Amino acid sequence: MNNTIQANQLLAQMRALQAQAGIEQPQAKQGLNQTQNVDFASVLQQSVEAVNNQSKKASSLAQAMERGDANVTLAEVMIERQKASVGFEAMKKVRNDLISAYKEIMSMPV
Repeated sequence: MNNTIQANQLLAQMRALQAQAGIEQPQAKQGLNQTQNVDFASVLQQSVEAVNNQSKKASSLAQAMERGDANVTLAEVMIERQKASVGFEAMKKVRNDLISAYKEIMSMPV
């Protein structure tokens, strides 16, 4: 069984999950072609921030609806909460894969 994680595959998976969740790509990393180096830590940080912002947006819409704001519908709140949930689940998957890769690397003989 081969549990090798390729950084480009992981990055592509994160971007696909962001697109599915309706989260915009970070502006600093848009337009990169495959031949340029990508700083994994900054991409990961920006992804976490995007998931956090999506969660904040969902919470603020829910609070607005609870206050009785006529401009916010239940459907909007549910959609935003679902987007936040998908983003969070994707980040958990990435975290679990990174931990698994770290454990595999640490168990390799030197």
